[in-house]
Amino acid sequence: MTSHQTTQTMKPATAAKKLGVYLEATPAEFQEGVVSRTELNALQTNPPEWLQELRRNGPHPRPVVAAKLGISIAGLARGGVTEALTTEQIEALKQELPEWLQKERATQAEVRKEAVRIKEKNAERAAQPGRSGS
Repeated sequence: MTSHQTTQTMKPATAAKKLGVYLEATPAEFQEGVVSRTELNALQTNPPEWLQELRRNGPHPRPVVAAKLGISIAGLARGGVTEALTTEQIEALKQELPEWLQKERATQAEVRKEAVRIKEKNAERAAQPGRSGS
């Protein structure tokens, strides 16, 4: 009895998300086809020029834009940013530092501080003698 393994494939949107690029900015052949796990790994380890260019200059998808600005995706929406931005546009926002961006960065800093506090509290509880950890 022989077993054959089917090739795992994904939609272009999933592959673009995994590569951290904006799907609409990718080449047509990428958008129209399916991407195998092997092809995805090859794109990650040896990115072609178009992928390098997209990662360098954009347009970038919202999760990447949010990370580059140091805020959440929800913060982008609250700031009115609903479209993909280029690296140049992101840098311009960082330079202008509009009030909404300052506010969202402060909010994100508070969220991170709270996450650290909770993690430390949980570690403290786990370290207490007589605790079973469950």
